Amino acid sequence: MGIARSYRLRWERKRWRVRALRKRRQLSAVVDRTETIRGDDILVLSTLRNERVRLPYFLRYYRDLGVSHFLIVDNDSDDGSREYLAEQPDVSLWTTQGSYKRARFGVDWLNWLARRYGHGHWCLTVDPDEFLIYPFSDTRSLRALTDWLDASSIRSFGAMLLDMYPKGTIDAQPYQEGQNPFEIAAWFDSGNYMISRNHKFGNLWIQGGPRARAFFADRPERAPALNKVPLVKWHRAYTYVSSTHSLLPRGLNLVYDEWGGEKASGVLLHAKFLDTFAAKAAEELDRKQHYAASHEYKAYHQHLKDNPDLWCKWSERYINWRQLEILGIMSKGNWA
Repeated sequence: MGIARSYRLRWERKRWRVRALRKRRQLSAVVDRTETIRGDDILVLSTLRNERVRLPYFLRYYRDLGVSHFLIVDNDSDDGSREYLAEQPDVSLWTTQGSYKRARFGVDWLNWLARRYGHGHWCLTVDPDEFLIYPFSDTRSLRALTDWLDASSIRSFGAMLLDMYPKGTIDAQPYQEGQNPFEIAAWFDSGNYMISRNHKFGNLWIQGGPRARAFFADRPERAPALNKVPLVKWHRAYTYVSSTHSLLPRGLNLVYDEWGGEKASGVLLHAKFLDTFAAKAAEELDRKQHYAASHEYKAYHQHLKDNPDLWCKWSERYINWRQLEILGIMSKGNWA
């Protein structure tokens, strides 16, 4: 990378940090328990709206992995999400009526919270429908992973977003509060992925899966990005640029290739396609708060009228992380 590009990226990083500093004024604390955060705690950061039915399993899942504290921004929910989260002893909660879109789809708010409370911590930034799977996650805690990353001087950990879906129409099986969503959405695409290099930020750009073939079949290049860097040993000088797809400094995005082989990587199982999806898609389309004039939600709305079945003869039923490694979707790298 040349001197001129390096200089421009430094200024871009400074601009996003200043922007997050300004956007902090949109956040009002509902309950602030950050004084209970210890120096080595692993933190989850998330922004949400109207996700009450998902929250019990989401919190339990990450508590069981070893997360100690949740920093959550509620974007004006009216379904009881805010009240439920405020009662949780390991949650610090902020609320805002600010524009999700004008906060760069929540990135500005979470950049501020990470800068204020995440410095020196491993921070996992995920949505309430994203569940991290990593090598040995069935037998080793998230602490084991972050300890190994620290010992290996690795500052960030990549994970591909893997869209999960049921066999049959999306609304055939109702999701119950507290239920493991992958009891219903148990299937995924093992192939059908396009990968390219983002030369500006150095990360891989991944698209494809069921959303590309079912909702963007005519223009797969407009399908949502699936590359993520959700787990970072945070420093106050860092900043997310585009959701958790890319960060600055640029080196944090280099999460797949290393000299002599692959780096360890994970998967975010994406529980989007449950029976709650149609109502959520209609709400988000009406709000018009998403990327590129909500073109993603326009595609969902258009195709959901036919109540699609995302399952096909090439679908794979999820078993465990070892299956995903065999399929080349994630890697344990040199973590033994």
